[in-house]
Amino acid sequence: MSAVTDRSPSRAASRIAAIGRRGGRPLRFLVAGAVNTLLGLAFYPMLLWASPWFRVHYLAALGLAQITCLLFAFATHKFGVFRTRGPGIVRELAAFASFYAISYAANWAMLPLLVELAGIRPAAAQTGFTLAVIAGSYFWHSRITFRPADNPEQPRSQEIRCEP
Repeated sequence: MSAVTDRSPSRAASRIAAIGRRGGRPLRFLVAGAVNTLLGLAFYPMLLWASPWFRVHYLAALGLAQITCLLFAFATHKFGVFRTRGPGIVRELAAFASFYAISYAANWAMLPLLVELAGIRPAAAQTGFTLAVIAGSYFWHSRITFRPADNPEQPRSQEIRCEP
């Protein structure tokens, strides 16, 4: 006789939480990155699809998508990945945004070249930028964005602990 398996939603949530505890911050980063990437990859093309104006003014769509996705990504990294707390939210947001400001500047310079000169569709060109940004973001955020304000050499030690 086989044992009955508990497939309740609370059991599934407990299993996901256990995986998160075992994998720690890097696993949480990958999960948050997947969610943020899906939103980022979907939001820009959705704007292009939803409005003829954005299809012509694809850089305006890019700006709106970047602002929206930046704020969403900050929230998932702060509260879901690094779980920091304390009065440093303004510093964290500034450091978080500075990483993306650099990548956005390159994105804004290259996207028109890729679209207008190389003939690549805007959504495809944007996907390439998204993949490049993923590579450096973990190290930037773990070493700069969410580090303690009083010791820039050490990762932030005050994490919010989430117990099931």
